[in-house]
Amino acid sequence: MTNTNRIAEIAALIGEPARAAMLTALMDNRALTAGELATAAGIAAQTASTHLARMTTAGLLTVECQGRHRYHRLASQDVARMVEGIMHLAGNIVRPITVGPRDKALRDARTCYDHLAGRLGVGLADALVARGHVELDHDAGLVTDSGQTLLSGLGIAFNRPTSSRRLLCRPCLDWSERRPHIAGMLGAALCQYCLDRDWIRRSPTTRAVTVTPLGRRGLFEAFGLRDAG
Repeated sequence: MTNTNRIAEIAALIGEPARAAMLTALMDNRALTAGELATAAGIAAQTASTHLARMTTAGLLTVECQGRHRYHRLASQDVARMVEGIMHLAGNIVRPITVGPRDKALRDARTCYDHLAGRLGVGLADALVARGHVELDHDAGLVTDSGQTLLSGLGIAFNRPTSSRRLLCRPCLDWSERRPHIAGMLGAALCQYCLDRDWIRRSPTTRAVTVTPLGRRGLFEAFGLRDAG
Protein backbone atom coordinates (compact mmCIF):
# COMPACT_ATOMS: atom_id res chain seq x y z
CA MET A 1 0.00 0.00 0.00
CA THR A 2 1.30 3.43 -0.90
CA ASN A 3 2.62 5.34 2.08
CA THR A 4 0.31 8.29 2.74
CA ASN A 5 3.27 10.41 3.82
CA ARG A 6 4.85 9.82 0.40
CA ILE A 7 1.62 10.94 -1.29
CA ALA A 8 1.63 14.08 0.82
CA GLU A 9 5.30 14.72 0.01
CA ILE A 10 4.73 14.51 -3.75
CA ALA A 11 1.57 16.61 -3.53
CA ALA A 12 3.42 19.29 -1.55
CA LEU A 13 6.22 19.39 -4.10
CA ILE A 14 3.80 19.84 -6.99
CA GLY A 15 1.59 22.23 -5.06
CA GLU A 16 4.23 24.97 -4.89
CA PRO A 17 3.57 27.43 -7.77
CA ALA A 18 7.16 27.73 -9.00
CA ARG A 19 7.70 23.98 -9.01
CA ALA A 20 4.35 23.45 -10.72
CA ALA A 21 5.39 25.93 -13.43
CA MET A 22 8.69 24.13 -13.99
CA LEU A 23 7.02 20.72 -14.22
CA THR A 24 4.49 22.12 -16.67
CA ALA A 25 7.28 23.59 -18.81
CA LEU A 26 8.85 20.12 -19.10
CA MET A 27 5.68 18.49 -20.39
CA ASP A 28 6.73 18.73 -24.05
CA ASN A 29 9.49 16.15 -23.43
CA ARG A 30 12.33 18.62 -23.86
CA ALA A 31 15.23 18.92 -21.42
CA LEU A 32 15.72 22.42 -20.02
CA THR A 33 18.42 24.14 -18.01
CA ALA A 34 17.93 25.54 -14.53
CA GLY A 35 18.08 29.06 -15.98
CA GLU A 36 15.35 28.35 -18.53
CA LEU A 37 13.17 26.76 -15.88
CA ALA A 38 13.77 29.73 -13.59
CA THR A 39 12.49 32.00 -16.38
CA ALA A 40 9.45 29.77 -16.85
CA ALA A 41 8.68 29.97 -13.14
CA GLY A 42 9.51 33.67 -12.79
CA ILE A 43 12.03 33.09 -10.00
CA ALA A 44 15.75 33.60 -9.40
CA ALA A 45 18.18 30.99 -10.74
CA GLN A 46 19.42 30.11 -7.23
CA THR A 47 15.86 29.55 -6.02
CA ALA A 48 15.15 27.41 -9.08
CA SER A 49 18.20 25.26 -8.37
CA THR A 50 16.92 24.56 -4.85
CA HIS A 51 13.50 23.56 -6.16
CA LEU A 52 15.02 21.38 -8.88
CA ALA A 53 17.26 19.58 -6.38
CA ARG A 54 14.23 18.73 -4.22
CA MET A 55 12.24 17.42 -7.17
CA THR A 56 15.21 15.38 -8.41
CA THR A 57 15.72 13.83 -4.96
CA ALA A 58 12.02 12.98 -4.84
CA GLY A 59 12.22 11.20 -8.19
CA LEU A 60 10.12 13.64 -10.18
CA LEU A 61 13.01 14.86 -12.34
CA THR A 62 16.18 13.45 -13.79
CA VAL A 63 19.31 15.35 -14.84
CA GLU A 64 21.29 14.88 -18.06
CA CYS A 65 24.78 16.30 -18.51
CA GLN A 66 25.91 17.47 -21.95
CA GLY A 67 29.40 18.92 -21.74
CA ARG A 68 29.33 21.62 -19.09
CA HIS A 69 25.56 21.98 -19.26
CA ARG A 70 22.99 20.24 -17.04
CA TYR A 71 19.52 19.64 -18.41
CA HIS A 72 16.43 18.64 -16.46
CA ARG A 73 13.55 16.51 -17.71
CA LEU A 74 10.62 14.60 -16.22
CA ALA A 75 11.88 11.36 -14.70
CA SER A 76 9.31 9.05 -16.26
CA GLN A 77 6.05 8.66 -18.14
CA ASP A 78 4.34 8.16 -14.78
CA VAL A 79 5.39 11.64 -13.70
CA ALA A 80 4.18 13.07 -17.02
CA ARG A 81 0.80 11.36 -16.67
CA MET A 82 0.42 12.69 -13.15
CA VAL A 83 1.21 16.24 -14.19
CA GLU A 84 -1.05 15.96 -17.21
CA GLY A 85 -3.92 14.81 -15.02
CA ILE A 86 -3.47 17.76 -12.68
CA MET A 87 -3.24 20.13 -15.65
CA HIS A 88 -6.48 18.72 -17.02
CA LEU A 89 -8.24 19.26 -13.74
CA ALA A 90 -6.80 22.73 -13.29
CA GLY A 91 -7.44 23.79 -16.88
CA ASN A 92 -3.90 25.09 -17.30
CA ILE A 93 -2.42 25.92 -20.71
CA VAL A 94 1.18 24.98 -21.39
CA ARG A 95 3.18 27.95 -22.62
CA PRO A 96 6.10 27.01 -24.86
CA ILE A 97 9.59 28.22 -23.99
CA THR A 98 11.91 29.53 -26.68
CA VAL A 99 15.24 27.76 -26.26
CA GLY A 100 18.56 27.59 -28.07
CA PRO A 101 19.90 30.12 -30.56
CA ARG A 102 17.82 33.16 -31.50
CA ASP A 103 18.92 32.87 -35.13
CA LYS A 104 16.22 30.92 -36.97
CA ALA A 105 18.76 29.57 -39.45
CA LEU A 106 20.73 28.00 -36.61
CA ARG A 107 17.60 26.52 -35.08
CA ASP A 108 16.54 25.05 -38.42
CA ALA A 109 19.82 23.40 -39.44
CA ARG A 110 23.41 23.65 -38.27
CA THR A 111 26.48 21.56 -37.58
CA CYS A 112 27.30 20.37 -34.06
CA TYR A 113 31.04 19.80 -34.41
CA ASP A 114 30.96 17.43 -37.42
CA HIS A 115 27.36 16.21 -37.40
CA LEU A 116 23.94 17.72 -38.15
CA ALA A 117 21.87 19.45 -35.49
CA GLY A 118 18.83 21.66 -35.15
CA ARG A 119 15.46 20.76 -36.61
CA LEU A 120 17.19 19.05 -39.55
CA GLY A 121 19.43 16.86 -37.39
CA VAL A 122 16.63 15.84 -35.04
CA GLY A 123 14.27 15.21 -37.96
CA LEU A 124 16.85 12.97 -39.62
CA ALA A 125 17.29 11.01 -36.39
CA ASP A 126 13.52 10.66 -36.02
CA ALA A 127 13.17 9.41 -39.61
CA LEU A 128 15.89 6.78 -39.18
CA VAL A 129 14.41 5.61 -35.89
CA ALA A 130 10.86 5.51 -37.29
CA ARG A 131 11.98 3.26 -40.15
CA GLY A 132 13.87 0.94 -37.82
CA HIS A 133 17.32 1.80 -39.16
CA VAL A 134 18.65 3.24 -35.90
CA GLU A 135 17.81 2.71 -32.24
CA LEU A 136 18.56 5.49 -29.75
CA ASP A 137 18.53 5.39 -25.97
CA HIS A 138 19.42 8.20 -23.58
CA ASP A 139 23.14 7.40 -23.77
CA ALA A 140 23.60 4.87 -26.56
CA GLY A 141 22.83 4.29 -30.22
CA LEU A 142 22.63 1.25 -32.45
CA VAL A 143 22.51 0.81 -36.22
CA THR A 144 20.20 -2.11 -37.00
CA ASP A 145 20.64 -4.66 -39.77
CA SER A 146 18.22 -2.73 -41.98
CA GLY A 147 20.20 0.41 -41.24
CA GLN A 148 23.42 -1.28 -42.25
CA THR A 149 21.76 -2.35 -45.50
CA LEU A 150 20.44 1.15 -46.18
CA LEU A 151 23.75 2.88 -45.49
CA SER A 152 25.72 0.34 -47.49
CA GLY A 153 23.37 0.80 -50.44
CA LEU A 154 23.87 4.57 -50.28
CA GLY A 155 27.62 4.18 -50.10
CA ILE A 156 27.88 5.62 -46.58
CA ALA A 157 30.81 4.03 -44.79
CA PHE A 158 31.45 4.73 -41.13
CA ASN A 159 33.59 1.84 -39.93
CA ARG A 160 35.68 2.80 -36.92
CA PRO A 161 39.47 2.57 -37.33
CA THR A 162 41.06 0.22 -34.82
CA SER A 163 42.99 3.15 -33.32
CA SER A 164 39.85 5.24 -32.71
CA ARG A 165 37.86 5.26 -29.47
CA ARG A 166 35.00 7.21 -31.00
CA LEU A 167 31.56 5.61 -30.82
CA LEU A 168 29.95 4.52 -34.07
CA CYS A 169 26.54 5.94 -33.19
CA ARG A 170 25.31 7.88 -30.18
CA PRO A 171 22.53 10.33 -29.32
CA CYS A 172 23.49 13.95 -28.74
CA LEU A 173 20.99 16.17 -26.94
CA ASP A 174 20.16 18.99 -29.33
CA TRP A 175 20.70 22.51 -27.99
CA SER A 176 17.62 24.04 -29.58
CA GLU A 177 15.24 21.09 -30.07
CA ARG A 178 16.15 19.48 -26.73
CA ARG A 179 15.71 16.08 -28.31
CA PRO A 180 18.48 13.83 -29.66
CA HIS A 181 20.20 14.08 -32.99
CA ILE A 182 22.78 11.52 -34.17
CA ALA A 183 26.44 11.98 -33.30
CA GLY A 184 29.44 9.67 -33.42
CA MET A 185 30.97 8.36 -36.62
CA LEU A 186 27.54 7.81 -38.18
CA GLY A 187 26.54 11.41 -37.52
CA ALA A 188 29.73 12.67 -39.12
CA ALA A 189 29.29 10.36 -42.12
CA LEU A 190 25.69 11.49 -42.69
CA CYS A 191 26.70 15.15 -42.56
CA GLN A 192 29.57 14.66 -45.00
CA TYR A 193 27.33 12.62 -47.31
CA CYS A 194 24.85 15.51 -47.50
CA LEU A 195 27.61 18.05 -48.09
CA ASP A 196 29.24 15.99 -50.83
CA ARG A 197 25.96 15.76 -52.74
CA ASP A 198 25.09 19.44 -52.35
CA TRP A 199 22.06 18.53 -50.26
CA ILE A 200 23.20 21.07 -47.70
CA ARG A 201 25.46 24.11 -47.91
CA ARG A 202 27.43 25.70 -45.12
CA SER A 203 26.94 29.31 -44.16
CA PRO A 204 30.14 31.34 -44.65
CA THR A 205 29.72 33.11 -41.30
CA THR A 206 27.98 30.74 -38.87
CA ARG A 207 27.45 27.03 -38.16
CA ALA A 208 24.12 27.17 -39.99
CA VAL A 209 23.57 25.02 -43.06
CA THR A 210 20.94 25.46 -45.76
CA VAL A 211 19.03 22.58 -47.28
CA THR A 212 18.99 22.87 -51.09
CA PRO A 213 16.02 21.87 -53.29
CA LEU A 214 18.10 18.87 -54.35
CA GLY A 215 18.63 18.09 -50.68
CA ARG A 216 14.95 18.20 -49.78
CA ARG A 217 14.27 15.60 -52.44
CA GLY A 218 17.34 13.53 -51.62
CA LEU A 219 16.71 13.47 -47.86
CA PHE A 220 13.16 12.27 -48.45
CA GLU A 221 14.09 9.60 -50.98
CA ALA A 222 17.07 8.28 -49.01
CA PHE A 223 15.89 8.58 -45.42
CA GLY A 224 12.17 9.36 -45.48
CA LEU A 225 12.66 12.85 -44.07
CA ARG A 226 9.57 14.77 -45.19
CA ASP A 227 10.23 18.20 -43.69
CA ALA A 228 13.85 19.10 -44.36
CA GLY A 229 13.33 22.87 -44.46
